[in-house]
Amino acid sequence: MIMAAEGVSAAAAVAGAVGTHSWRDSYKGMSSDNIKGLVLALSSSFFIGASFIVKKKGLKKAGSSGVRAGVGGYSYLYEPLWWVGMITMIVGEIANFAAYAFAPAILVTPLGAVSIIISAVLAHIILREKLHIFGILGCALCVVGSTTIVLHAPQERQIESVAEVWELATEPAFLFYAAVVIIAVLILIFHYIPEYGQTHILFYIGVCSLVGSLSVMSVKALGIALKLTLSGMNQLIYPQTWFFTLVVMVSVITQMNYLNKALDTFNTAVVSPIYYVMFTSFTVLASVIMFKDWDRQNPTQIVTEMCGFVTILSGTFLLHKTKDMVDSSTPTSLRLSKHTDEEDGFGQEGIPLRRQEQLRT
Repeated sequence: MIMAAEGVSAAAAVAGAVGTHSWRDSYKGMSSDNIKGLVLALSSSFFIGASFIVKKKGLKKAGSSGVRAGVGGYSYLYEPLWWVGMITMIVGEIANFAAYAFAPAILVTPLGAVSIIISAVLAHIILREKLHIFGILGCALCVVGSTTIVLHAPQERQIESVAEVWELATEPAFLFYAAVVIIAVLILIFHYIPEYGQTHILFYIGVCSLVGSLSVMSVKALGIALKLTLSGMNQLIYPQTWFFTLVVMVSVITQMNYLNKALDTFNTAVVSPIYYVMFTSFTVLASVIMFKDWDRQNPTQIVTEMCGFVTILSGTFLLHKTKDMVDSSTPTSLRLSKHTDEEDGFGQEGIPLRRQEQLRT
């Protein structure tokens, strides 16, 4: 009996050791580059999320002594607090740019949801904007989803020169994706937006998101080139580096143009979550095609990442959707005037006030 018990114990110990060994083999931890990218991405989200609050404080302070920005005033340019917020946002964007040089886009891009959490929490504390209980649940979902993606993100692909990035960008699969994106953007700009841009939010956001996926790939290529240059391997002598720089400039200008059109026409509470979902989805797709992130992972890791991504999207929508639930006890007329002040003359649910008047008529 004693010998049998000892045999069972030894077998259990061996099985436990094998299980532990197989678990360690399946999860090798994050690489140093992924950790650097994670830290930079989280820092970026903190700075960008805080910048919205600081800039809003500066706008309120400037508006109390001058012409509000919502009615065409520029008194905020003389407000130091607004410039602090602007500098904070620039620092966050620089950190986000650097994060793409170290970690795959499938890790960095979804972490942009953290800036939404930072902004909501700071608005609750500093601006006294009440955070609904479902908003807190949305924040928790974003944290859970972000943690899931971080723990299962693929290792960064080792790239030795910008020429190697160029080879990845000129492979048939990514060239086909880029061609489809460019054709779709041109169709949206010249056919659909002139007729439906003022009434359908997806056309403006679609242009921003599609172009944004190409801009992130170019930003990542440019970040890798600068990282290699700073490490002693000059990449500025390659024409590919300057081509990626040109793509970044054109893409960013296009994104800013159509995102401003979307924000000027529709409610921010509607634009923000839709833009985040579409931009992140297309960026992850572009990264998977160009850098082949999923080739270095097993199906379980891929499915887990997708679950984390869907969790983040759910939390983002819930957080934005419950913004209007906070003031549910406030009369409709007061809620409408509040949204008119904050969104520069546009009503709820993303419908311009001029269209609301037509509907009421």
